[in-house]
Amino acid sequence: MSRTHALVLRSRLDAGRNAVWQWITGFDGITRELMPLMRMTVPRGIRRLDDVQVVPGERLFRSVILLGGVVPVDYSDLTLIALTPGNGFVEESPMGSMAFWHHERRIDDRPDAPGVILVDRLRFRPRIAAIPAVPLVRTLFRHRHAVLVRAFGGRGPEIGDDVA
Repeated sequence: MSRTHALVLRSRLDAGRNAVWQWITGFDGITRELMPLMRMTVPRGIRRLDDVQVVPGERLFRSVILLGGVVPVDYSDLTLIALTPGNGFVEESPMGSMAFWHHERRIDDRPDAPGVILVDRLRFRPRIAAIPAVPLVRTLFRHRHAVLVRAFGGRGPEIGDDVA
């Protein structure tokens, strides 16, 4: 059995908390972060997390993960265990490829300048060999942060393997 892996990414964004919150909870923003590597399907009529009744620990919906936005390669039963509007969320979504998936996404104030710091903390345990899974997750989240920095300005990501 594969071990649990940990990863943390931080990017300084030159944008206000509300603009970043709107992006990270809107499926258009999430799609922009993921493409062209992948896309997650969303049920018709759902554009934002606000469109769904969030009950901590209960599945919101099943999302098919499409490689390159086209080829189905995985699924995620999108499940939030915590949601703090304007600040962040904690997701623990059962996935076909992961025996365990924990994703915390948080918006922190920047002490050094206007704007915010976006923090992604991940803990995950692949169902199959970690050799391909770990670099894929690292590449995907590095890409996501690069898209955010291009969209909002800023710097990042800083990447670490420690989730403290």
